Amino acid sequence: MNLLNLLDKMCPDTNSPEEKDMFFSRREAFRQFGDMSKKVAMAAVPLGLLSALPRVAKADTASLIGVLNFALTLEHLEYRYYQMGIESGVIAGADAVIFNKIRDHELAHVNFLSEVISNVLKGTPVAEPEFDFTAGGNFMPFSDYPTFLALSQAFEDTGVRAYKGQAGNVMENDVILTAALSIHSVEARHASMVRRLRTKKGQDDVKGWITNGSRGTLPAPTQDIYTGEENVTHLGVNVVNLTSIATGAVSEAWDEPLNKEQVLGIASLFLA
Repeated sequence: MNLLNLLDKMCPDTNSPEEKDMFFSRREAFRQFGDMSKKVAMAAVPLGLLSALPRVAKADTASLIGVLNFALTLEHLEYRYYQMGIESGVIAGADAVIFNKIRDHELAHVNFLSEVISNVLKGTPVAEPEFDFTAGGNFMPFSDYPTFLALSQAFEDTGVRAYKGQAGNVMENDVILTAALSIHSVEARHASMVRRLRTKKGQDDVKGWITNGSRGTLPAPTQDIYTGEENVTHLGVNVVNLTSIATGAVSEAWDEPLNKEQVLGIASLFLA
């Protein structure tokens, strides 16, 4: 219930004409104040910025299939990585329970996206690619647990930014947008869990957020996953200028999206 409706309910039928005149004068003042607030808010946004905001065309079926197949490729990568990690025996002790659960989540994502593409959108789900998680022999994730954890963080952080980057391409379909955002938040939970495990193992001073686009102690080839996270300007506003908070802390307060080309460039490192 908005304020004006609430005011209406507060005006009993037994009020005198004078009281009613006073009441409705106040009601009109609230209405005008609300209109003025909207105008002030719009005036505060530069005209150039308004014209620069993206206008997303209504998503047709073909483009939705393309976006979901892109997401499905990432889910294939994550599921296969965790399945191979579990089968390899590299995962230590109690952590195996955690990665079994994450593996199950990724498999559920794979099956869900495949079902939506094939039976809802009547398209063809992308087949699982052949992956090389050693990236041509540069990593040994299935024989070295710290490396397994590091790449796990890299994949989950990529997933978070990738889903964010595609939100605008499915926003005209409420059902698919809601489903994508539901997966997006779980990818963020996975990333946070893996970061906690890395800290617990004493690998790194890993935090639950990204500072100034730093990859921390992850291998150099993973830098593209974090480039751009140093941004502190949003909707044309440099947030550092609004607070006394350090630039690094401001950069941590926002996650930046990755576009399809950036994500595929990262994923290509691990395609056989």
